[in-house]
Amino acid sequence: MKVVLLGTAGYHPNEQRQTACFMLPEVGVVLDAGTGMYRVRDRLATDELDIFLTHAHLDHTFGLTFLLDVLVERPMRRVSVHADREKLEAIQRHLLSRLLFPVALPCDYRALVAPVPLARGGTLTYFPVEHPGGTLGFRLDWPGHSLAYVTDTTARRDSPYLEHIRGVDLLLHECNFPDEQSEFALTTGHSSVTPVAELARAAGVKRLVLIHIWSLPNVDDPVGLDTARGIFSNTELGRDLDEYEF
Repeated sequence: MKVVLLGTAGYHPNEQRQTACFMLPEVGVVLDAGTGMYRVRDRLATDELDIFLTHAHLDHTFGLTFLLDVLVERPMRRVSVHADREKLEAIQRHLLSRLLFPVALPCDYRALVAPVPLARGGTLTYFPVEHPGGTLGFRLDWPGHSLAYVTDTTARRDSPYLEHIRGVDLLLHECNFPDEQSEFALTTGHSSVTPVAELARAAGVKRLVLIHIWSLPNVDDPVGLDTARGIFSNTELGRDLDEYEF
């Protein structure tokens, strides 16, 4: 199983990164629809597409408005957008208001009320994580393969969602700030590098990829990869268009 990082920035894109979007092409799954969403078009490999949204903040949803181009000249049997019911209502009422976006998108909207079956015998489960306005983390499981995606939260080594990510083959976890910005991370509901690495170690995950990276410093490593590896050695800094097998 493969996941492609289509957008690894936090808050806004910069010269190196688009905002949150991650795709599993083999099973037609997209996690969040930030500005990296336009890259889905060249990676469509199925005739069904399931887009799962962690929450409704614009850096995770604005790319829904790109669907017209993503799907142009590409017939799809079904495209579904999944999220918490309240977040779906906010997206439809505001982001997709005809005053802001005048064309109905070629998709349906499905509130998350139970685990969601995925292609090839997989299942997506979801769990709450703490962030202003509320957000969800996702875990995707297939026989012999598992992935967790956690973004927009303040990690701790004993975070309440630890058991939901325990033992996954690959954890994509936000790391918006270096440790030097830990107070700002708390203020904005985001994570700094040391607690993320400590959480990955405590959860016994096999591999950690840091995503939702601070956009303001236009440098290769804005958060401190060496710090993370000093705590959890099997850590990578996610970059746009990286691909990871799990």
